[in-house]
Amino acid sequence: MTQKQPALRFVFFVLLLDVLGFGLIIPVAPKLVMQLQGGTEQSAAPIVGWLTACYAAMQFLFAPVLGALSDRFGRRPVLLLSMFGSGLDYIAMALVPTVPWLFVTRALNGVSGASITAASAYIADVTTPEKRAAGFGIVGAAFGIGFVLGPLLGGILGDIDIHYPFYAAGAMALCNGLYGVFVLPESLPPERRSARAIGNPLAALGVLGQYPLARRLAGALFLVNVAQFALHSTWVLYTGHRYGWGPRDVGLSLFAVGLGAALVQGGLARRIIPKLGERRSVLIGLGIGVLAYLGYATATAGWMIYATVAFASLGGIAMPACQSLITRSVRPDQQGAVQGGLTSAQSLANILGPLLGAFVFAWSIDPQNAGVPAGAVYFVSAVLAVLSLLVAHWTLRGLPPTPSTKKP
Repeated sequence: MTQKQPALRFVFFVLLLDVLGFGLIIPVAPKLVMQLQGGTEQSAAPIVGWLTACYAAMQFLFAPVLGALSDRFGRRPVLLLSMFGSGLDYIAMALVPTVPWLFVTRALNGVSGASITAASAYIADVTTPEKRAAGFGIVGAAFGIGFVLGPLLGGILGDIDIHYPFYAAGAMALCNGLYGVFVLPESLPPERRSARAIGNPLAALGVLGQYPLARRLAGALFLVNVAQFALHSTWVLYTGHRYGWGPRDVGLSLFAVGLGAALVQGGLARRIIPKLGERRSVLIGLGIGVLAYLGYATATAGWMIYATVAFASLGGIAMPACQSLITRSVRPDQQGAVQGGLTSAQSLANILGPLLGAFVFAWSIDPQNAGVPAGAVYFVSAVLAVLSLLVAHWTLRGLPPTPSTKKP
């Protein structure tokens, strides 16, 4: 057990730093693009969208590849190379002279950031079946903490110097890599390794087709994820354009978003979902999302954003309730494959959402489109959320609205 604790601590920081590093650069990425190309918010918006899509595309392609490589060569080399690769890549982002080079570094960062598959496999290797759920709890904890702290630190450091968040993310990743060199043992012995070295990112999507309820709910999640990623990719540009927010203000607002998500999904959801039942939780959560996007689109002052964030956080009950319904509809021996399909669908949404959001935002602030509302991009997100709600309602209309468990 004493050997496992430092190793799991390293894996926790692998996951944390993936999210933290991504969150650190959110408040400053648009300004970096404008600094490199000397353009405006309107011209920077599509580039920021393509950068986000580039990162997501690399994760979609290489997450199964890194998982397969870790099956063949072991978890330790894949995790360590990913950590060192991420660290060097963040530092390279701070030094790039042009936007094309920024795309190169973002693509490489997407490859190294796809190490979540190897990290998850490591957790499965070193935990017993009865303790595996608790072991995988560190995944959710790392993502929650990373998204809370990343944008806040990025906003504070970006207010001092636009390059500091990249240096900070790189330094943390390199330090964790060095830590792993000394504390991370190999979890996969040679006799259990596979000769397979190439993962297929499309195969996991095909598994969803075997389960109608899982397939339809995955479609609902895809739509709402496109809406969410459209918001993420334009948040900095939109709040800067409409409210004059700088990196610090953006960081604080994203800290509020992450904190609300952590509180609801990490605590309140366990009490709310059993009382409402999974079906009602999905529909109510998606309905709250629709109203939240309308709130973001129509807010005329910055303080209204915080009020909307607080309300929108309650919509977080939809995701865990939806995932629970999906897991109960598939065979036990295909849980992993179905979860892989959901991850692949989310990656595709992370490609499409930023592109859609960036181009709608750029179109809405074009002087030639004076009659278009400033929040047009979030009206589009609201429409996608409505479609997601309709798909979920159609899928779940025959299920009883009973709680899934009596315990909170």
